[in-house]
Amino acid sequence: MRRLDKITVAVPCYNEEPVLELFFKEITAVAAKMPGVEFEFLFIDDGSRDGTLQKILELANRDSRVKYISFSRNFGKEAGIYAGLENASGDYVVIMDADLQDPPALLPEMYRAVTQEGYDCVGSRRVSRKGEPPIRSFFARMFYRIINRMSDAQIVDGARDFQMMNRQVVEAILSMGEYNRFSKGIFGWIGYKKKWLEYENIERAAGETKWSFWKLFLYALEGIVAFSTMPLVLSSVFGMLCCALALIMIIVVIVRTLVFGDPTSGWPSLVCIMLLLSGIQMLGIGVVGQYLAKTYLETKHRPIYLTRLTNVEKKPKKERDGWSD
Repeated sequence: MRRLDKITVAVPCYNEEPVLELFFKEITAVAAKMPGVEFEFLFIDDGSRDGTLQKILELANRDSRVKYISFSRNFGKEAGIYAGLENASGDYVVIMDADLQDPPALLPEMYRAVTQEGYDCVGSRRVSRKGEPPIRSFFARMFYRIINRMSDAQIVDGARDFQMMNRQVVEAILSMGEYNRFSKGIFGWIGYKKKWLEYENIERAAGETKWSFWKLFLYALEGIVAFSTMPLVLSSVFGMLCCALALIMIIVVIVRTLVFGDPTSGWPSLVCIMLLLSGIQMLGIGVVGQYLAKTYLETKHRPIYLTRLTNVEKKPKKERDGWSD
């Protein structure tokens, strides 16, 4: 008898108590329409401060397919995604949010693509940003344009973390064990044959978003530093331009002094130029500092997350690393 394919749905959660019941109802309804597939629902509680963990424990008591991992503190969504991939036991792994902005109804189409159409991974992207503040949409589009020009990792505008991938893709992502993670960049960098499913923007079913404009801005900087050295190149170019400009200005001052004999005029402009150059220097130092800080954190080899509570059977290290005796 042929073994059923198993899909692990990994769901990072942070203060998602209001929406978890709705999400579980939706995801189990979709799973019921896929009778030839075994499901595992893996919830990752990212140190929530509300009743998210209690709700997950209730779901686990009701349904044996529910697995959970609760972090010792809030490590961030990137750590939640990594934990979901690392502890998933399915032949195929799905990453999705609990707020129902990622439509579970797409799962059958995703599964068909990876099992029948020859794709290694199926991603999802929003074709519109209806309901999102215009200023936020503008900066989001600018970010995608900038990072795609600066990096080898191609990131699709509107791409979501919601996707289904086979085991080969999962192991490729886990092999990138960096501490400073930027999943959108990682998904683009590893390559593989990928299909994109498009859908209209969907509002949260309940609860509030955890992503403020400032947090998204910092996340964008994290992505640029993680997948591009172009800021360092630009700093070097600015430095060379400033040196060339300074050399030209020195020649102009010398010539003017010899011709007109007026070496003391223009001190206010000199102060402005000094402030401008100092600002450029500080910007360059800041860029270098960002890369040094990331390098420093990587060399400490800290764990990406720490588990406080779980019902997931820990896989042996050899099995986790994809090899055996």
